[in-house]
Amino acid sequence: MWCPSATLTVWANAWLAGKAAPDDVLDALSCWAPIRSVTAYDAVAAGHTGLPWPDVIDAGAVSLLQTLRTAAGRPSTGAPPIKVVLPVPGDVRGLAAGTQFERDALAAGEAVIVSNPEDPGMAMGLVPEFAYAHDDDELVAPELCPLSWTVYSLPGAPVLDEVELGEAEYALRLAVRTATDALTAIGLGSADVDIEDPRGMVDQLLESARHHRVPDPAPLRALRVLDNAAHVDAIITVSAGMSRIGTQSLSEAQIAADALRPLAAVVRSARTAALSAILRGAWQV
Repeated sequence: MWCPSATLTVWANAWLAGKAAPDDVLDALSCWAPIRSVTAYDAVAAGHTGLPWPDVIDAGAVSLLQTLRTAAGRPSTGAPPIKVVLPVPGDVRGLAAGTQFERDALAAGEAVIVSNPEDPGMAMGLVPEFAYAHDDDELVAPELCPLSWTVYSLPGAPVLDEVELGEAEYALRLAVRTATDALTAIGLGSADVDIEDPRGMVDQLLESARHHRVPDPAPLRALRVLDNAAHVDAIITVSAGMSRIGTQSLSEAQIAADALRPLAAVVRSARTAALSAILRGAWQV
């Protein structure tokens, strides 16, 4: 589940709410890259954040925090000023239609939106991008590559339809049960499927997410939903590989794909609901 936008959103929101220090935000981001920078995409974004313009110069990690602080203003309503969006083709809710921000956020599959309650007609969007590099003709690991954030001006803060956490958790359980029944019906996951230690493969996928921390205090139910969503996502990945190995016909492969496809949308919805609950929790007295 974890991505740079989710990490930045939960930790920067906690910082603005007085529940975390600036260094906590930077430490959390260090899980993604040793070097972080930020640039303005347009003159309006530069004017509202103080980033250099028209000369596009990468500012450092401290400038990223200053950008968020300036874009958020002085939140006084108790509502989280920073939110995360996880767009996919066919679902770009929260993105300003027809903008470069929409196109870049969709390409990245993630973005951060910062709104200012004192200026509802203006918002800022941030999209991360890893500067992948090659060293001696070998691809450098992503965690060693610089992470750059581009800041876009937006025509007002978007209205995001938030899913209630309990509803998202129930939908996740129901979708898992339905998919499991469908996959079992065609024999996937049984001893007859020639794949080595599928449970171990799931655990291996989950291990990479365990070093990402969440600010205190975070609602326990939201943390449970995040854990369950991560587990289901790992199962989807492993099951997709099993379906290619274990199905005996094109029709069975289609059944497997149809069973897994709805799970991705449910997992995404559950993660978004859990993150929203964590953001709101930071502003509760």
